[in-house]
Amino acid sequence: MKKYFYIVVLAFCFANFSPQEKTATITTTQLKELLSKEKVQLLDVRTPEEVQQGFIKSARFANYLDYNFTVKTLKLINKSKPVYLYCRSGNRSGKACKILEEKGFTVINVLGGYTKWKKENNNETNRN
Repeated sequence: MKKYFYIVVLAFCFANFSPQEKTATITTTQLKELLSKEKVQLLDVRTPEEVQQGFIKSARFANYLDYNFTVKTLKLINKSKPVYLYCRSGNRSGKACKILEEKGFTVINVLGGYTKWKKENNNETNRN
């Protein structure tokens, strides 16, 4: 009887569990294709030191590690258009996506970040 009780409790827990919505993602290959066709809001959330090592053309910059990241970012981007975010590997940009989603933005995280972009598109990068 105890066994059935636990099964019912577990079933109830899972039935009421609603998974969180996942942030949309795009590969660096898809981003390159998209950038060749249209102008998009592209946000680099790496540190200034990382940006000095290179960046994707047309990107705007907002350091995710800044204490006022959200305030700075809200001044940089247009809420009526999707925002594509990248960092070094995709971790910080994923976190930044969550922040902007909570503010009502449509966001897309670039998988693999600048590291992957640089490997695939070395001729499409800029250096300061």
